[in-house]
Amino acid sequence: MTPGELRDFCLSFNAVVEDFPFNPETSVFKVLGKMFALTSLDGRPLTVNLKCDPDDAIRLRGEHPGLIVPGWHMNKRHWNTVTVAGGPDGRLPDRVVRELVEDSYDLVVAGLPRADRLRLDRP
Repeated sequence: MTPGELRDFCLSFNAVVEDFPFNPETSVFKVLGKMFALTSLDGRPLTVNLKCDPDDAIRLRGEHPGLIVPGWHMNKRHWNTVTVAGGPDGRLPDRVVRELVEDSYDLVVAGLPRADRLRLDRP
């Protein structure tokens, strides 16, 4: 997955915006003001911080050592840093990256107030 494909995929979800609250190089993808992905799209290797269920986070780190690690500068229990491309340990299949991004988005949406969740479900 290229940086452009990662950006486009993150933006493909309902009500997502890209923001730069930390610096011009760090893209933060938010749904209704809540972050679900954080990345430096020009970073080498290309990595993305994604929210994750704590039990799944541990399992994924074990299944993909070096490619999925505790979230850098994030709550290590709830966030993973995922190497998308260009890492010394290789790369994850695009399908896996897409699933992890979607899971992160879904977790954040599930934590939104009910009225916001209902608003997202409308066409």
